[in-house]
Amino acid sequence: MYDLEKKPNYLLTVDGQPKTAKGEKYGYLTAVMHFAPHKLSGFNVCASATAGCIAGCLNTSGRGGIGLNADGLNAIQAARIQRTRFFKRDPRAFKAMLKKEIDAHIRRAERRGLIPVFRLNGTSDLPWENVRFHGYRNIFAAYPNVQFYDYTKIPVSKRDLTIPNYHLTFSLAESNRQDAIDAINAGVNVAAVVRVKKSAPIPSPHSFGGRYRKVVNGDETDLRFTDAPGTIVGLRAKGRAKTDTSGFVIDVT
Repeated sequence: MYDLEKKPNYLLTVDGQPKTAKGEKYGYLTAVMHFAPHKLSGFNVCASATAGCIAGCLNTSGRGGIGLNADGLNAIQAARIQRTRFFKRDPRAFKAMLKKEIDAHIRRAERRGLIPVFRLNGTSDLPWENVRFHGYRNIFAAYPNVQFYDYTKIPVSKRDLTIPNYHLTFSLAESNRQDAIDAINAGVNVAAVVRVKKSAPIPSPHSFGGRYRKVVNGDETDLRFTDAPGTIVGLRAKGRAKTDTSGFVIDVT
């Protein structure tokens, strides 16, 4: 039913995503790229994934999990596999397509009177700073006046934190607490998935010492680059993560 080897119709998603759409009231228009996470495409695009985050991945939340066939596919899942394989097998054509869509999104945002921003790792965790892009050392150098942002579980010692237009938030999981502490010590904010009552506010899942006391509700907006330094980002468990027992999701009261 689904041709997983065909070229994807598009790479970036703009409209139809409730969380990123919330950024519009703050003046931003977000474009997100969704790959097939971990090894679902046959290629690993989440090298630092933990067992808990694999099991509770947002990949199947929302429309990504509706009407899945016996192979775990719907049109959204098929498109994510197509994108991932396209990126791995024909990087030159992939980058040409991505450039066109980035340029188009910048124009779209300008028409709407909004600021264009990009999240390339919607359901992946790739170090884009190491990927050359159209003669530049990376995509961030190609678009120095455009804001990019992502979550990551890759230890920050392996990431380039000096790129002015690329903001990273470290993602806490059941087995990377020391990496989270290292991230804090490097000045990187930390996000944690928490399980709380629907009506309850999101409290701090961990104090991580005195430096990190401010807690923000990460579900109010996806604009992580607007978070103040020294912030813990609380994200409510969604999809399969709601039933997590690995420790990936933190139960708080």
